[in-house]
This record gives sequence, C-alpha cells and structure tokens, in this order.
Amino acid sequence: MRILSGIQPSGTLHIGNYFGAIQKIVEAQNQGDLFAFIASYHALTSVKDKEILEKNIFEVAVNFLACGIEPEKSTFWVQSDVKEVLELYWILSNHTSMGLLERAHSYKDKTARGIGANHGLFSYPVLMAADILLYDSNVVPVGKDQIQHVEMARDIATSFNHTYGEILTLPVSKVDENVATVPGTDGAKMSKSYGNTIDMFGTKKGTKKQVMGIVTDSKELDEVKDHTTCNIYKLCELFMNETELLDLQKRYATPGEGYGHFKLTLLDKINEHFEPYAQKRQHLLDNPNEVKEILAFGAQKAQKLAAAKMEIIRDAVGLA
Repeated sequence: MRILSGIQPSGTLHIGNYFGAIQKIVEAQNQGDLFAFIASYHALTSVKDKEILEKNIFEVAVNFLACGIEPEKSTFWVQSDVKEVLELYWILSNHTSMGLLERAHSYKDKTARGIGANHGLFSYPVLMAADILLYDSNVVPVGKDQIQHVEMARDIATSFNHTYGEILTLPVSKVDENVATVPGTDGAKMSKSYGNTIDMFGTKKGTKKQVMGIVTDSKELDEVKDHTTCNIYKLCELFMNETELLDLQKRYATPGEGYGHFKLTLLDKINEHFEPYAQKRQHLLDNPNEVKEILAFGAQKAQKLAAAKMEIIRDAVGLA
C-alpha cells in the first residue's frame, strides 16, 4: 500500500502541527510505503519571495527529518525536483472540466479571503491530482477540508482511464477521526493565524513566554481549580500518561498552587518531549549538505518511479 502526503513549506512549526499532522506522517512509515514530498510548486501560489521559499523548503525538510522521517524507510523529496509532475499536470488538464475546478471549495475560500485569483490557484487541484496519480498512490491521508481534492483526482483519473485504458490508480482519502484538536494559548484551535501557538522549536525563553501566556480563569492560590475547563490541563493531556494526569488532577483539587505552577509543569513536559527532536534538528541545521543529500536521494527514488509511469502515459496518449 502506497501512502502519499504533501507537506507545505510554511515556516515555523507549532505543537498543533506536530500532533495534528507530523506525528501521523511519521507513523505512516510503519503502515505502508510512504511517499512524502515538500510541496514547492504548490507554495508558489502564496509565496512570491525566492529567499523565503528556499528558506521554508529547507526548514520544513529539517523539521520533518528531526521529527522522525527516515529516508531509508520512506521516499522524501522536494516536489520540484521531479519535473515529470508538471508534464502529467498538463496532460491531466485536458481531462479536467472547468465545472469540476469551479466547484473547488479551496479556490472559493481563498479568493473570498482576498487572495488574488490566478490560474495557478484555480488549477491547484490538477497539480495535486498529478502528485497523487504519478506515483500510483493508494491512500492519501487528508483533513476533512482536503477530501474534495482527492475526489477530484479520482474524477480526473477516471476520465483519463476511460479514454486510454486502466493506467492510473484511483486513490482513496483517509481521514483520521482521532486527530487531536490542539488548543492554543487562548483555548481556540492552535493556529498561526490566531497568534495562539506554542512553537515546537522555539528558544527556551520564547517557549516559556508562550506557555506562561496561556489564558486561565482568575482563581487564587487558596482556591480549588477545575481541570476539566483548563487550557493548561488540555495541553498536558498531549504529553502525560494516565498516572501523571491523575497526579495533576489531584494538584488542581488541592488548594495551594496557582496556574503558574501548572504552566511550569507543562513547560517541563514540552521541553522533555521535544528535546531529542531539537538536538537532531540542530545537527541537521549545522550540516545542510546532509539534508541536501537526503532530499536528493529521495528525489532520485521518486524520479525513477515517475519516469517509468510517464513512459507508459506518453505512449498511451501518443507522445512517446
């Protein structure tokens, strides 16, 4: 079973990214043949600065490698290092109706938020279909907002296969209903757009400031606290086992400690959890050539598969 995941090069990661997506992608290495690419072409719809894009691509590669992506277990590469995806994108465009693209929720949502409408944004689902279909992907893990894109890839593949025969594998989307919704420092869903994040790889001082800024009620030291409604406790649930959580509940129920004490407990757990990843990340930052070699190795593996698939497709459509 081939599992394909696209990773947006979006800069700084927070713990919501880790528990909501990164952890699941890393775990997929043990569930099937994982293909994970950094979506550099897709990023061009929103990033127009060369240096920022290059920095973001490198940083997301470092971050995912630090968190457990293993180049020997998976295929990990930068999308734009395998040019065949653009050739397939054009071929598939001729099997994609305007009506299908006009119904895309993401295009409507982005333009409604003021993002300028252009062909790249409009045809984004076709490039995503090429990403999926080029590698004969069986399963595409997505959030609920991305299900439509996988369904569109199936529609495009069906149209192509109807014309040329059963050449493209029809993928299925996989939505993990158990993905944690990580609360931010204000209790809403953690998101950079809300400014309520706790960074995965921030400075010690910066992370402490974010944790100490978690919003709580105003109960005093000598009052019992309710852990069931506390943002600190909800975040502790991500890092603590059952015994640790029971101990923390007792602390909430016992007067004498304030929310500042609980925040420091959470801070210790965050630092403890991410310290091994941070050390590996620093090693990779100090050795950029190692990162480039890993990505080149992944691109070589992906390109070999892509070239073989495109040979079949070119022959089928009359371009061989």
